[in-house]
Amino acid sequence: MRIFDPHIHMSARTTDDYRAMYESGVRAVVEPSFWLGQPRTNVGSFIDYFDALIGWERFRAAQYGIRHHCTIGLNPKEANDARCREVLDVLPRYLAKDGVVAVGELGYDSMTADEDEVFAAQLALAVAFELPAMVHTPHRDKAAGTTRTLDVVRESGIAPERVVVDHLNETTVAAVADSGCWMGFSIYPDTKMDEQRMVAILQEFGTARVLVNSAADWGNSDPLKTRKTARAMLEAGFSEDDVDVVLWQNPVAFYGQSGRLHLDPVPGFAEHEPPAAGVTFEGNSVLRGARV
Repeated sequence: MRIFDPHIHMSARTTDDYRAMYESGVRAVVEPSFWLGQPRTNVGSFIDYFDALIGWERFRAAQYGIRHHCTIGLNPKEANDARCREVLDVLPRYLAKDGVVAVGELGYDSMTADEDEVFAAQLALAVAFELPAMVHTPHRDKAAGTTRTLDVVRESGIAPERVVVDHLNETTVAAVADSGCWMGFSIYPDTKMDEQRMVAILQEFGTARVLVNSAADWGNSDPLKTRKTARAMLEAGFSEDDVDVVLWQNPVAFYGQSGRLHLDPVPGFAEHEPPAAGVTFEGNSVLRGARV
């Protein structure tokens, strides 16, 4: 089984997680830029973080046989902080980088006027750089936030098939399905969605335009939730081909629109074998790969 986790915050995870993910079938990830957990106080903090996403984290993942990609953006939670607004001027430098496969996470946290402005500005950058957009729906007032999100997406002129609206649930999936955008679901231990609820949605809405992710970060989360969802799908009667569509083909199709996916096996790793203990790679050889 091959798995592509389209939303996971690996900078908050350990190398043991990388090893366990590889052993569970994960071969590629997308790491969206997100907030620090406490307020950033200047644009330099973002620059250091973005540099780590496109450099160190990509290298660290490759040491465990996993291809790492990222999205770059000013997240909704920090869009309300005037000290962070200057990062919008920095984003174009990073949106041109190899391995950056979308603009994001962008969207809403508290649905403020500042968030409106930053959201629209970053959708315009996605159009200008011909990149997909990863949109975060708010944890509070999710239904209203999703409706407002879809309105802003329509107003931006970006093609809906180049947008994934993430953190959906039973109350928001239908509107996003009707919009033509991709539907993203985060599978979490205690909040968001679980495997059984995800299976029920797949039974009702099908597998097209669906991205399933772990969204694992420093909180109570599980980087193996993609594999556990695959198991739940099989137990519910979905075929192995269905699982491959949801957990590999769909994220490849969505992020492949960037032209920057690198999905060939990492040198030194057999396609279906876990990495040997202590394996590391020197130089940049592990960072290179064919585009799809």
